[in-house]
Order: sequence, then C-alpha cells, then structure tokens
Amino acid sequence: MSQATTSTPPWQLVPLDRVTATPWRNGGGVTRELLAWPTPADWQVRLSIAEVAADGPFSAFAQIERWFAVLEGAGVALSLDGTTHLLDTASAPLRFDGGTPVDCRLRDGPTLDFNLMAPPGRARMLRIREGLHVAVGADTLVAAYAHADPVTLPGLPGELPARTLAWRVSPGPWSGHVQAREMLWMEVAA
Repeated sequence: MSQATTSTPPWQLVPLDRVTATPWRNGGGVTRELLAWPTPADWQVRLSIAEVAADGPFSAFAQIERWFAVLEGAGVALSLDGTTHLLDTASAPLRFDGGTPVDCRLRDGPTLDFNLMAPPGRARMLRIREGLHVAVGADTLVAAYAHADPVTLPGLPGELPARTLAWRVSPGPWSGHVQAREMLWMEVAA
C-alpha cells in the first residue's frame, strides 16, 4: 500500500512506440526522447532510449550526470577515463560525467539503451528485479520504465505496460512497493 503525506499527482505514461525517433548526425543510431523536464528547450531531466547501430563516441553534455543501461542486445564496451566498462542487459546502470569523452563499441550487434541525464548528484537509476520498497521525498521526479514485462506501481491503476515510461513529480513524501520481473526505477531531486 502506498502512503502519502500530501496528494500525489497521477502517473504520466509515455509509450515508446508513440515517440518519434531522431536520427543521430553521425548516422550511428537514433534516439527517442521520452521526457525532457520541465521543458524540451530548457530541460533539467532527460530520459531517452537510444538504438545504437554502430560504434562511435557519445555526445558530450557538460555539467550533466548521465546514467546508462542496456535494454536489448549483447551489450556495449564504454571506454571513459581510461577504463572500459562492459555492460549488458544484466548490468547495473552506469553513472558518469556527461562531459567526459566516451567511446562506445558494440559487443555483438546493435543495442537498445536507456539514458537518464540530470544535474550532478541529484539522480539515481536502479535496475530492479522482482520488487523494491521505495520512499520518495518531496519535490522528487520519479520514473519507471517497463521494457519487456508489465510493472506494478503505487497509485497506478492496473499495470504499466511493457515498453512504457511512467513518471510524475511528487509534491510531498510518499512510499510504496514497486513490483516487476525487471524494470528501471529513477529518482531525481527536482
């Protein structure tokens, strides 16, 4: 059961198949922007899914912290700050400075990847398997992405369908249990 000290706004749903893909200038893939908050022109939080079809560098985002998780495919090797990180669909999300040069190498074909961008130190992303009790503070943007299977969220009637993002900004603290075979859970201090 969810408990809240103030009224919590409803979840906003963004199905992946309703978001237009934007091709990269280098031709190496496309991005689907699921959320740019508070506005697309002046975002503080950006959630997107990238279809990576070729090796190459990541775009730099100075003064932004990035979180990266592989959703589909054999994975990637991300080289940054002299270290190579091997990531696949079982890996925890990787957090890094968005201004750092990153070289991406596909391990065995294209991948589908989730990206969270926010000001440094204000966000977290978890890959959840089974369930998790969450406690969220006031003025927090929370989001859940169900990729392969539906997800149960506090305050959401029914299930969050696969390949759908749910998000909302909580005006006050609340807690509850999220349930999924697998999902990405994100919190950003707004």
